[in-house]
Amino acid sequence: MKPFNLAARAAAIAVCLCMATTARAGVVIGGTRVVFAAQQGEATVRLTNENNYAALVEAWIDTGNLKSTPNSVSTPFLITPPLFRMDQHKDQSLRIIYTQGSQPLPIDRESLFWLNVLEIPPRPTAAQTAGQNYLQFAIRSRLKLFYRPASLPGSAMKAPDQLSFTARGATLVVHNPTPYYVTISSLSLGANTKPIEDASGMVAPFGDLRLPLKGHAQAPSVGTPVAFTTIDDYGAADAHKGTVAP
Repeated sequence: MKPFNLAARAAAIAVCLCMATTARAGVVIGGTRVVFAAQQGEATVRLTNENNYAALVEAWIDTGNLKSTPNSVSTPFLITPPLFRMDQHKDQSLRIIYTQGSQPLPIDRESLFWLNVLEIPPRPTAAQTAGQNYLQFAIRSRLKLFYRPASLPGSAMKAPDQLSFTARGATLVVHNPTPYYVTISSLSLGANTKPIEDASGMVAPFGDLRLPLKGHAQAPSVGTPVAFTTIDDYGAADAHKGTVAP
């Protein structure tokens, strides 16, 4: 196996950021999101290399820019190790440490970041590619990272039940009065149990989310039942109910 070098690393990152692919990541992340509890000072993310070959892995955190690179981000977090080799069928832990930075994060609500894990495969040997063309690319996985300050009122698990719903024409406005992010994966109205197309998204703390009511010619009346599914801290789907308010 040829050693990794900076040129190969840069080329792999460029292809990863410019090419969309449905390829399956061989470096698997333990979980679908990261909840950083402020009182603990750090969080740990477990990685497993399920490939039959070693891979170079690079990790960084951004604020939501899909085109971010390790050299272009500035967040109050430190990842260790940020760049490392993972042998086949081995595990590795990433430590995420909150450094505060020049501007501390709000203490009255959660803050949202994104964890990036870039998997760069090794370069094929000459024997492996003899007589044939090949395309090699890296795979980047992105997970939500929620920074959760200590002593927030209520709980993230109960936050979805506090959402309120109001109709504004062909749009359903979801209001979140809690300090927690709430992710809605599906939503339906009235007796129709079929989820409304594209009626999903994330409601920020103390914020609103506007969901288009595709297939509904008119706004739902006050009192119309709302059934919706959210994703909890562990990536599990939870069912909830509400009603359209005045």
